[in-house]
Amino acid sequence: MKFAKTLAALALGAMAGIALAVPAMSQDGKLIVIITPSHDNPFFAAEAEGARSKAEELGYSTQVYSHDDDANKQNQLIDSAIAAGAAAIILDNAGADASVAAVQKAKDAGIPSFLIDREINATGVAVAQIVSNNYQGATLGAEAFVEAMGEAGNYVELTGRESDTNAGIRSSGYHDVIDQYPDLVMVAQQSANWSQTEAFTKMESILQANPDIKGVIAGNDTMAMGALAALEAAGRSDVIVVGFDGSNDVRDAIISGKVTATVLQPAYRQAQWAVELADKYLKEGSTGMDEKISMDCVLIDASNAEQLETFALAE
Repeated sequence: MKFAKTLAALALGAMAGIALAVPAMSQDGKLIVIITPSHDNPFFAAEAEGARSKAEELGYSTQVYSHDDDANKQNQLIDSAIAAGAAAIILDNAGADASVAAVQKAKDAGIPSFLIDREINATGVAVAQIVSNNYQGATLGAEAFVEAMGEAGNYVELTGRESDTNAGIRSSGYHDVIDQYPDLVMVAQQSANWSQTEAFTKMESILQANPDIKGVIAGNDTMAMGALAALEAAGRSDVIVVGFDGSNDVRDAIISGKVTATVLQPAYRQAQWAVELADKYLKEGSTGMDEKISMDCVLIDASNAEQLETFALAE
């Protein structure tokens, strides 16, 4: 309950455009600034909370911001972190290319950055880039999708934001599996930009043009839920839906039989690990690891959905 309340507080803070928790200026070199996409998305809220709780456990003060996938806003937030004398930045960035200069600016100011979830198209700029193994996870989701589809039928793919490297990697992973089955035919592929609202609208239009679809595979759970809402509004409970992220909403939809599967990427643990590496780097001058770090994903279906809670799977 405490965790849920904290996530709600993060979301409210993001909507108000404010930092949570701390003073504007670090007096002791113990400030960690955490910047993610919108906390309206529970995945990013879980990242922010995971990083915040671990940083405070290790004795740091924190500021938590959202860039809302706006590279200009992200740049301003990096400037604010520099001005505040941050010891380190934990960042889920606003674009693989658009974020390089901002991370370099922090580095030039002597502030190390530790990236989570999304990579940037440069190395040697951030100290660490911790990402889920999106390709491996996508192949798991695609295999579950193929099995549920019975290896045949028309389907739709909803992809993520085109500027996000993860969107392309997941789509490639899906197709490297699905395209091996000639009787599976993709009749529509559209970006819904990770948005539930946009996925709902796109799915409504796709359904009108392709009433015979048998399945939908989405690049994240938020789009999967938007697609599911459109399908339910059209009375289409027969369509197979597979997502990616491991959200509580999709977990509940799996348990109730409305969604076939999702792929868990451990957002909370990933963010905590980034803070642990930041702490080690600040104390020892090295993380002891390569810059690029990958965490494997886990398939979530009816067999293990009840073990899932806030982007973490119970042991």
